[in-house]
Amino acid sequence: MTLERLRLEHVPPPYEVYAALFRDVSNSEFLHAQLLSRNSDFEYAFVDASSVISRLHLLSAVYNALTVLVDGTLRTPNVHSEIVVSFNTNNNIADAYRRWGITPGKTKDLVVVKVVPSTTAQDSSATPTPTPTPIQTQTQTQEAIWAHLTEHIQGTPAPLTDDELSRVTDWPKVRKYYRLNGVPALERLADEGERRKQSERLAIMGMALRGL
Repeated sequence: MTLERLRLEHVPPPYEVYAALFRDVSNSEFLHAQLLSRNSDFEYAFVDASSVISRLHLLSAVYNALTVLVDGTLRTPNVHSEIVVSFNTNNNIADAYRRWGITPGKTKDLVVVKVVPSTTAQDSSATPTPTPTPIQTQTQTQEAIWAHLTEHIQGTPAPLTDDELSRVTDWPKVRKYYRLNGVPALERLADEGERRKQSERLAIMGMALRGL
């Protein structure tokens, strides 16, 4: 199984976050149609992997979306669509969907994120956690989520690693989205690895500063 449980510090205990990477996806039209119809069975964040720089880049978007969920200030229908929007550096939701969401016929590599209520019973004596907008009423296990994904996504599962993501990142597109072309600090870097690392840092900073 390559469905990974993501470990993020400060994530409220009622939630578990899972993610997977699929390569060479051939049914993006079908998956996009499920989102448009708001099929609750397909309540996932479908992220075009070509617009993702690294695991840290992905985790930053997930964390930002969970923070908005807990605060009760979602700008989109649910936490999964909020994850897609969190990659953007501005508040244009349609723009974020177009850049980081699944595109029919074009998305070939796909990161899937699922946020579910925790399967671990909470201690009733613990400090209550604020009740955010619900994400889904039923609790789903990791095995059930993986079975559903592999049944409906026509693609090849791959490890969700920096190395694997680097193989599919479309850098010209990413630089355009984050306005990194012509940045002097990046242009002066001769080492490609260091240039990518600094590009990642600037992209995440732009995500964090959105709306301030």
